Amino acid sequence: MENINLFLPEIFLVLTILATLMIGVFFKNSYNLVTKIVYGILVSLILIILNSFDESFKLFSDSYTSNSFTNFFKILILIGTFFILIITQKFIKENKINNFEYPVVLLLSVLGMFIMISANDLILFYLGLELQSLALYILASLDRNNLKSNEAGLKYFILSALASGLLLYGCSLLYGFTSSTNFDVIGLKANTKNLGAIFAMVFILVGLAFKISAVPFHMWTPDVYEGAPSSVTSFFAVVPKVAGIAVFIRFMQIPFNQLADHWQTILIFISLASMILGAVAAIGQTNIKRLIAYSSIGHIGFALAGISTNSVSGYSSSIVYISIYVVMNLGIFACIFLMKRDGKYCENLKDLSGISKHHPILSISLLIILFSLAGIPPFAGFFAKFYIFMSVIESKMYTLAIMGLLSTVISAFYYLRIIKIIYFDDVNKPFDKFKDLGISTTLLLSSLILATFFVYPSYLNILVKTLIIN
Repeated sequence: MENINLFLPEIFLVLTILATLMIGVFFKNSYNLVTKIVYGILVSLILIILNSFDESFKLFSDSYTSNSFTNFFKILILIGTFFILIITQKFIKENKINNFEYPVVLLLSVLGMFIMISANDLILFYLGLELQSLALYILASLDRNNLKSNEAGLKYFILSALASGLLLYGCSLLYGFTSSTNFDVIGLKANTKNLGAIFAMVFILVGLAFKISAVPFHMWTPDVYEGAPSSVTSFFAVVPKVAGIAVFIRFMQIPFNQLADHWQTILIFISLASMILGAVAAIGQTNIKRLIAYSSIGHIGFALAGISTNSVSGYSSSIVYISIYVVMNLGIFACIFLMKRDGKYCENLKDLSGISKHHPILSISLLIILFSLAGIPPFAGFFAKFYIFMSVIESKMYTLAIMGLLSTVISAFYYLRIIKIIYFDDVNKPFDKFKDLGISTTLLLSSLILATFFVYPSYLNILVKTLIIN
């Protein structure tokens, strides 16, 4: 128990949730709760940074692990949550969404992700996964007066429950054929001669693929993104994806390390399908949130391409990709929360017509973010894709690299189409003017990071290789 300080971020998150619940019960005006929770997130962030990044620790009978890999992803999750809470405060207040439930359920989901990432045991992993999932079910249907939000919550609940059942069945099979729930022991016993472990791996991969909305388990994503309140969609698009990629890497590196020949084929197919569908299906979309949904599916395909190489450069390139993905999506959602006309938030691409004439700063920021999402140099998104392609080519997966390049070209069409709408279409009515320091700061930071990343593009990749991949 001498290393219990490694578990302090989770303990502090639990205390923050309990304190928030008590404040919400006794104080009716709970709008300021979001601000208070932001401070709680910052404290948790400091506690993680104070942890050791040099060595790996195991707690609770080797069922919980803490190392540079888990700490990095926890920091990324907290940063994403921090900025999402900041940019969604005004939206929550104006749309009269329950100001008390939203931040509490958000933190419960984050706590589940923390447990999931650090789990070194199937039972603890599943507990973390379900804590995250249950919180996301509630978030998707948070706007109880909106029929689309209720529909989004129901669809996500039914399909996610099915995926969770498959994943749990895979965990049961894995325990049955390896006689252990510990990742390290499973890694020793799950080999190519263990047919039951291979079957179990397939079921677990299906469950994990659903959680990160990879094809062909993506069917819930567009409807949930569109139906859920924009504040919730911003969270769905960023934070669970980070946790999902972290879990994918941990499973591939430890329990399924000896089964690489089998899971590589599966991941290559899922990656290819995600990249192609994400590029093609987004072309006909007119709703911005649905377009982001298909865009996120495509980006997850690229992240999985790096993992499918089963190499240090592949894993590090996937981590770099998901890190830059977080910055890009925080920026695009900050823009969405500035798109307000006649007191209503706009979600249609037509609403962006000619806004460069009235909102030059917003237009420039959108230009940078969209160019980065498309992978156009010299923005950060280009280097994210570059590292993925390099790792794939190094592993001699030329078909995957070619298809990834083709999907990048196709997806550039709908990103550039938005820029054309912003700068060259007929001028539309300007958006309402309102000042929000949180949204403006987030938009400025994301635009600056994406635009100046080329100054030292290898820094993040070097950091990941030295601190993350053990």
